[in-house]
This record gives sequence, C-alpha cells and structure tokens, in this order.
Amino acid sequence: MKKALFVVFSIIALCTLLAVPLLLHPKPEPAPTPTPSPTLAPNALQPAITKAINFFEESREPNDPYALLMLDVAHRRFGIAAFADALQRYDQILATLPDKAPLMRLFRRIADHDNPLQAWDLQEVTEDLDRVTILALYCDQLGLSDTNYQSMLEQAMSLGDYMLTHVLLACIWIQENGCGVPLPNGFIENIYQANAALINDDSVVDDLELEAATFLYFAGRGALVDPGFVDCVIAAQNSDGGWSLSSGTLDDSDWHASVLGLLLLLHVKYPSDSYPPMLAPALS
Repeated sequence: MKKALFVVFSIIALCTLLAVPLLLHPKPEPAPTPTPSPTLAPNALQPAITKAINFFEESREPNDPYALLMLDVAHRRFGIAAFADALQRYDQILATLPDKAPLMRLFRRIADHDNPLQAWDLQEVTEDLDRVTILALYCDQLGLSDTNYQSMLEQAMSLGDYMLTHVLLACIWIQENGCGVPLPNGFIENIYQANAALINDDSVVDDLELEAATFLYFAGRGALVDPGFVDCVIAAQNSDGGWSLSSGTLDDSDWHASVLGLLLLLHVKYPSDSYPPMLAPALS
C-alpha cells in the first residue's frame, strides 16, 4: 500500500513540475492576420476630382498663371473641357505681367510646341530649378552639353526635395522631346525610387509629396505611389476643392498643391499604358 501511494505522489509531483513552466511561459497566440484598411478612392475619387475642377473653374484667374499650363495638360491628356481655353487665358495674363514675361514665355512651350525661343529670355533663367527644366524643355533646339547637363542632373538629384522632383520632370521632358543624354546605368530608376521615397507614410499630405507622386504618374511609374497615399490626398482636400501646401496646417488652398492634387487623381481615375504626352506635340 505504501509503495502504491509513493508511486501516485511521485506522478503528481512530476506533473506539477511540468505544468509550472507552461503557466509561467504560456505558448504565444499566433499574430492576427492584418486586415487591409478600407480605401476611400473607389467611392470618393470622382467627387474629389469634380470638386478640384470646380475649384479652378470658380477661380478663372488662378493666383499663379503657371497653374494654367498644367490645366492645359489636364485638358489635352484627360479631355477636361473646362480647361480648353487654359492657354488662351495664360496668354492674356502674360500680356499684363512684363516682369514675369521671360520665364512665362519660356514655359509656354508646355502648351505650345511651336512657342518661339528667344535668346534674351534664356538670360533671365537664374534659378537652379528653372535651369534644369528649361534646358530639358528646349533640348531639341538647344542641344545639351552631355557632360555639363549630366553633371547638373546628378548634382540636382543629390540635393533632394524639389530639385529631385524637377530632375524627374526634366527627364520626362527630355524623353518626350526625343533628346539623348547619356546617363549612368540605373540613374533613371534611382530617380524614380528617390522620388517615391519623398512620400511619407503618415497622414499629412504636403506639396512636395504631391509633386513627387504626380510626376511619377507622368513618368508612367505610378505603381511606385502607395494607394494609401491617394486615400490621404482625398482626405486632405479642402472644402473649396483645393489643397493646402500641407494638410497639417489650416492654410488656404494653394494653386500649386491644388493643380498637382487634381492631376494626381485624374491619373488614378483614368489609368492607361499610353497617355498623350505632357508637352504639347508639334502641329505639323
């Protein structure tokens, strides 16, 4: 009898010793499968576009005339009838702003391939951002010093921010103009990736992010833009249909952020493997 009791108590003690570690260190529960966050884009995309178009329709003279050149792109690429007269309106403003005339005449080529190039206007290009893009805009007429322009692009890319986005814009225009600029292997892909990296994963939408995302869509690399960012853009739209320079502030809508927001949403709404070019083609 004593022997039987001893065996029973031994078994109980052994089971207790085995159970204690399990109680102290329970087996972790498997991590729950994350549920994708609902996207605003399918239901909110068209209303956001309509509001943005109305924003520019109600302000027939945007607070910066360069918005009209981008609205002309929206007309030619997406058939937005409200902006069919954008170039005409641009020319009307150009006639009234002699101090801005040189740059305005140069950038006019975005909407008119046959825009005359005047040497004295080029002398007024003093900002680095403008140098990078103007040379690309007229590369088929000016020609590009391969070494100098390549170095300019590399230097501008290294500076980041708006210099980086404008390098991407310049590359788009170089391609559309059919110009050849020898660049290091992988340079273009690095530009795409670097612009995508400018877009943060927080909910605040700022002008630089809008520019990077929109230019990536112009370059045919919209897939690098996280769909969640598009949701944030829609959520950041102001009640008047425009966008502020940063959604983290209470500032009024800004023409630059607003035209970028509109163009971004139009690309998302109307995906295509082949859009009309950003630059107006030659009429002949």
